[in-house]
Amino acid sequence: MGEKSMNKVEGLDELPPPADLVAAVAITGSKKNKHVVKWALEKFVPEGIVYFKLLHVRPVISRIPTPMGNHIPISQVREDIAAAFRKEVEWQVTEKLLPYKMMCTQRKVQVEIVQIESDDVVTGIAGDIRKHKITKLVIGASSRRIFSRSRTMSSRISECCPTFCTVYAVSKGKLSSLRPSDSETNECCRDDSSDTSCSTDNSSSHIASSQTDWTDRGSIGSFSRFRSDSLPVQRLQALSTINQTLFDKNMPLSGIVHSGNLSVDTVQRSYGNRNDTTSYASSFMSSVADNPSFNEASTSGASTETRANIDFELEKLRIELRHIRGMYAVAEGEAIHASRKLNELQKCRLEEEINLKQISFKEQEAEDLARQEIRRHEAAKIEAELVKESAEREAAERKEAEIRASRQTKEKERLESVFNGSFYQYRLFTWEEIISATSSFSDNLKIGTGAHGTVYKCSFQHTTAAVKILHAKEANRSRQFQQELEILSKIRHPHLLILLGACPDQSCLVYEFMENGSLEDRLMRKNNTPPLLWFDRFRIAWEVALALVFLHNSKPKAIIHRDLKPANILLGRNYVSKIGDVGLSTMVNEDYLSLSSAYKDTAPVGTLCYIDPEYQRTGVVSAKSDVYAFGMVILQLLTAKPAIALAHKVELAVANDRLMEVLDPEGGAWPIEEAMDLALMALKCTELRRIDRPDLENHILPILEKMKELAENARNLALHSPQAAPKHFICPILNEVMTDPCVAADGYTYERRAIEGWLEEKDTSPITDLPLPHKCLVPNYALLSEIVECKSGKGT
Repeated sequence: MGEKSMNKVEGLDELPPPADLVAAVAITGSKKNKHVVKWALEKFVPEGIVYFKLLHVRPVISRIPTPMGNHIPISQVREDIAAAFRKEVEWQVTEKLLPYKMMCTQRKVQVEIVQIESDDVVTGIAGDIRKHKITKLVIGASSRRIFSRSRTMSSRISECCPTFCTVYAVSKGKLSSLRPSDSETNECCRDDSSDTSCSTDNSSSHIASSQTDWTDRGSIGSFSRFRSDSLPVQRLQALSTINQTLFDKNMPLSGIVHSGNLSVDTVQRSYGNRNDTTSYASSFMSSVADNPSFNEASTSGASTETRANIDFELEKLRIELRHIRGMYAVAEGEAIHASRKLNELQKCRLEEEINLKQISFKEQEAEDLARQEIRRHEAAKIEAELVKESAEREAAERKEAEIRASRQTKEKERLESVFNGSFYQYRLFTWEEIISATSSFSDNLKIGTGAHGTVYKCSFQHTTAAVKILHAKEANRSRQFQQELEILSKIRHPHLLILLGACPDQSCLVYEFMENGSLEDRLMRKNNTPPLLWFDRFRIAWEVALALVFLHNSKPKAIIHRDLKPANILLGRNYVSKIGDVGLSTMVNEDYLSLSSAYKDTAPVGTLCYIDPEYQRTGVVSAKSDVYAFGMVILQLLTAKPAIALAHKVELAVANDRLMEVLDPEGGAWPIEEAMDLALMALKCTELRRIDRPDLENHILPILEKMKELAENARNLALHSPQAAPKHFICPILNEVMTDPCVAADGYTYERRAIEGWLEEKDTSPITDLPLPHKCLVPNYALLSEIVECKSGKGT
């Protein structure tokens, strides 16, 4: 027998309950065990037993399976693998027994699942009962045939269980047999012994000791058959037990064997009638009394021990007689119950016959109604087909009419937009064209990523452009896209970014390409770009102010940018500035610009440090909000410093007459007086109160025009210097001023002889290193004219 161990999966409380309040149920995990558990709950819960143990025996783990299908002895594997496999087996068993635990939990009883690891089921269960002194055990029993001689598992468990435990065998939800404990047997024997008296003390003690032995060996054969549902089997086994008991005792073969056989035959003849249990007992006792073997044994001077054995056997027969009487009473009650059941079944059969006739009649009526419904359905189907054909004709006619009306409406709108001058002046691009132009959004063509979208460099029909793709398609992004598209498609200004086209389905905008990036990148000298000189900065300030005045005076509604900052000011060729990113712009009526306090209420939007403080506080926007942002831009043009606390720093420098310390040294030789005037004007623009800020068109723009003229004169003087040639005059290959500039397929301008020599050896761009679609060169007459004018001293 293999090694046996017990694993407690889920327990009761830490302190074990008293043994007499615990009921154990042995289960295998099959579906039939639910009847055993249900019977145990119905039996013991009303008696006050609320502690249940579910016992399950599984084989000892001696081998572990492998992925190849074979098994390895557990002694040949590591301890951690063996422990993991054992835990897996325990978990599978626990999951298998979980439904039975739920049955107990529903009855509000405490339940414990005990896994017993043993190769012998009988020994495993008996050992656990003995260890925990459990007094009640419920097991499942198979239905035994009357002539079966094989010992079932339930009988083996009953024999091996300790005598202090009462074993209940349940089959099909009913008690099949009962093996009482020794305490119950002794009680029964004491009750029976009160009716009869023993002749001597020796015989009494011998009877008591023999009775204990009989209880251990024959309880399954006698007591366990009491209250059984299979009465013929119980009666035959009871008689067999009586006969077997007489043969087991050490008595003279001539007398006891004969008397035993005679008694059994008498019992069988008397009990065969099955009419009167009393006649069976009387016949059996008279047979014993009239048997000459017994009389000879009693008068021949037999020993006292033989006498005691005979008395003990008589006592056992009396006990059997009482049990048989009880069994007969149970059988009689079952017969009465069966008769009543039969009457009820006959009554139910008559009622079912009546119901069947009524159902047949209703079924016939239903068939008639079904035939009528079928005829009705066919007629309705034909009518529906006619209606469908008519509706399809009407739908086709209505669709054609709608198409004609839609064409007429679009034509009318187009004509009205042409007459009103409000038609959109941009090209519609497809998503495939956008993907092709950006080389599937290659990272090499990415210009930058902002808060609202990503910008890529692209080329449409040999024209370099910039594509802006919004990050998401939420409602606010869609509104921003539509607003930017509407504003840029209706207005044109030299210093506003030109909209070339759009792809509305994917929220894409196509702008002209600005070669020198944003003003912020140039001020911070990103990628070691050359610095902006002071005269270019003065001109950029004037250009931005000019574009803002144009937006504020647009018809029929004024446009307020609301997000003016150096990152949204783009620089093209010759550092010409243009304002972009008008997606956050808003339109207000022209009358509001003449008011001093009432404007358009809106939620504050824009970039921190550039938002009007009064706009942040009240949510009211006006043209003076752009003036505040413009003042911050001028301060950054002067200092090239971040916008955080910049106004305070410049204000302290001006107050302490130390402006030169905060001016950007990369700007060149700043004119002190003009720089001071520009700083003072910028500080006025950044006043906290809107009413204290100057008017852009009437006060700021005239000052900037004068400064722009000064900057042009200074720039003309600087261009006469041979070392002051603009960057776009220099050939990227030769690094010298071009004399015959030509535009290649990548959109960049090169010296003709230099690019021709390059294309003889390579097919890629000298700057982007991307393949060129062709090797054609186009003369750049505009740049050549500018170079010539600069050299002659007439350029601007």
